[in-house]
Order: sequence, then C-alpha cells, then structure tokens
Amino acid sequence: MAVNPHSLRSQATRSPERILREIQSNLLECKVCFEIFNPAGQSERRPQNLPCGHVLCLDCIGALSHPVLKKLECPFCRQLCDVDSTSHCHALGDLQELLLNSKVGVPSYGAKALHVFGSLQLCSAFGGWGTLFNPTGIAVLGTSGTMVVVHDGDTRLVVFGPQGRRLHGFGRRGDICYPLDVAVTPNGHVVVTDAGDKSLKVFTSRGCHVLTLTDVFQLPWGVDVDMRGNILVSDSQTGILSRVTLDCVLGVILDHQTPITDLEHPRAVACCQVTGATAVVEHLLFDESHPTWNHRPARLRVYDQYFSLLYQKDSFSLSLGSTAWLCMSAVAFEGDGNVIIIDSKQAMIWKLHKGNKLTPLISENLVRPVGLICTAKDSTLTVLDSGDHAVKIYSFR
Repeated sequence: MAVNPHSLRSQATRSPERILREIQSNLLECKVCFEIFNPAGQSERRPQNLPCGHVLCLDCIGALSHPVLKKLECPFCRQLCDVDSTSHCHALGDLQELLLNSKVGVPSYGAKALHVFGSLQLCSAFGGWGTLFNPTGIAVLGTSGTMVVVHDGDTRLVVFGPQGRRLHGFGRRGDICYPLDVAVTPNGHVVVTDAGDKSLKVFTSRGCHVLTLTDVFQLPWGVDVDMRGNILVSDSQTGILSRVTLDCVLGVILDHQTPITDLEHPRAVACCQVTGATAVVEHLLFDESHPTWNHRPARLRVYDQYFSLLYQKDSFSLSLGSTAWLCMSAVAFEGDGNVIIIDSKQAMIWKLHKGNKLTPLISENLVRPVGLICTAKDSTLTVLDSGDHAVKIYSFR
C-alpha cells in the first residue's frame, strides 16, 4: 500500500507538547463559551454529557435550556435533549486531572488567555456558538476596526465592534440564501456572494439593501475590493474572475469585465491595497487514483494590478519546502505585499515570502480557519475560525 510521505512528515512534526495543546483546545474546553472545563465538585464549568454524545459545561447547559421544560437543543447536532438526562463526563475529567498532574504542563487556553506563537500573540477571541453559526467570511469596515461576518444565522451578517461586542445584524435568511464571502467597499458598503441564488448583493453598513447583481454568475464564491474600489468576484463554476464597478449611492452597475477567464474552480480572492496585486486560490480536480493525493490539490495564482500573472504555486510545489502538504483554502495580503495562506484542513496559517519562502505563522489552537484580516496599522491578524464559530485576534507585537 502506498504511503504519503507528506503525511508521514506532518505526523513526525507533531511534538508531544503540540499534541497536548491540541487535546486542550479540542477536548478540554467548552465549545460554546470557550472556557476550560473544571471537573471539580459542583463547578459551573464541569463537563457534562448530553444524550446525543456532545459535551458542554454545566453553566452553558443551564443557559441554553428552557427554564420550565428543562430541555435544550444541542448547539452542534440540534437534537432535543432533556436536562435531567445529562451526566458528568468522567472521561474528560480524568484526562484533565491526569494532564494537570503530569510533568508536561498543558498551557491554559480560553477567550481571555494570552499565547505566543513565534512573533504572534493570541490576544482575544469572541463569538462562539449562539452568536455565530458556521461562519464563512469576514471583512473590516473602514479604519475603525469594526468587523462584519457572514454566517448561517437567521440574520446572515453580524457586525462586531473592535473589542468583539456584537453591534447589530442584518440580511434575513430569506433575503440571503447561502452566503460564502463578504467584502467592504471604501465607502462602507457591504458586498456578499450568495451561492443560493447565484448573485452578488450589496448593502449599507446598517443593512439597507442597495442592489443585487444576478444572471451573471453560476457559482459566485470569493469576493474582495481592489485599491480602486472595484469589486472582484470569483465564479467557481465558470472559472472566471469578474471585476464589477458600482455606483453604490445610485445603486447602479457602471461596468462589468472578466479580466481572467482560465481559472480552475476558483474560490478565495484577495486584493493587495498597496501594490494592487490579486491572489486567487483554485481547487484543482482531484485524482483519486494518484497514490500521494490524500488531500484535494490547490493552486495559488498571484497577478499584478493589470492581471498579468506574477507567479503561481500549487500544493505540491509549496509542500516541497515544508513538512506538511498544504491544503490552501483562503488567502490574504500583508501590508508589505506578502501572501498569507490559510490551510483549513490542517488548521494552520502560513506566510509566503516574495512567492518563494514559506513559513508557518499559526499552527496551534485553530480548528478550521476560513478567513482572515491583516491590519497593518496596529499589526494584528484577525482569524475567522469556523470550527469554533469564533473570531480570534492575534498581535505581531
């Protein structure tokens, strides 16, 4: 049986310390409030088994359950559970006690904790199940640090303040069917790709509908705004990157062009506001007969401001200089023009220096990162983690 050498190298780099940290972030914290379980006595953070098999802390079970009916809907599988049928999760309690009493320390992790990964510090996290549901895209509103996130809630867009406080939401479930990505124009309008009705939708920052562009896309996916305020949209079905110019005040389309037409299932799109470059992540066809392809291959293409190809890298070429097979899923630009790559499958974030040198930025305490914001002004990296239904903010300082 053929063995994937990239998979072996990836497993070899998982040190005992890293495995312990992954156990803590994936098993020993409540995925609703992000607090560490405390199995002692009647603690409000004691891990409790739901009848469906999922585990929450005692406090979150109380907060989510009906005060009279004593029932709650599991936030993960939506099964209706009786509060009286919950039980203490002895396995997680014993595991936590074993790790805490071992000589190898497990660092604490939570929404208010501080960690250092190289030059990055995890400063805070917010959101969580109940506030965000399977989020898929994030963008920043102007220079204030206000963020907008698209997700699967009743209101498809949620606006957060710079400190993580939920300000408001808009875009009802019927008005936006299946949002995939979001971007913000220089004048503060919010742009959403909706795969449900194959459209591009524009709103004001307060949620007033401006316009909907239909009958143009077959599967609109990634969206971003270039340095001139034009909207770039990838169509994963047709392999086209569109450039749309809008007058958001009048609510009209001024121009629609297709500068790139030879892409293969393009997904994520990012524009550099300094150099004008555009990066696109393509999901290539998966050859199940290939003995080393245990993951779907992807390709990164980077173009200059005139859409001339600067360079391209696929999963195989990037993995040659790395210890892991990269599963590129999203992309962003740093202020200096370097590309940052999100690997949702391995829960890692990488930096690609000048199109050649690849270095890991974050490899811990992420579950399924799907989007990020690079803010050069205050040297922060904001990561949208769909696995935790949360926004996590890291600092380079």
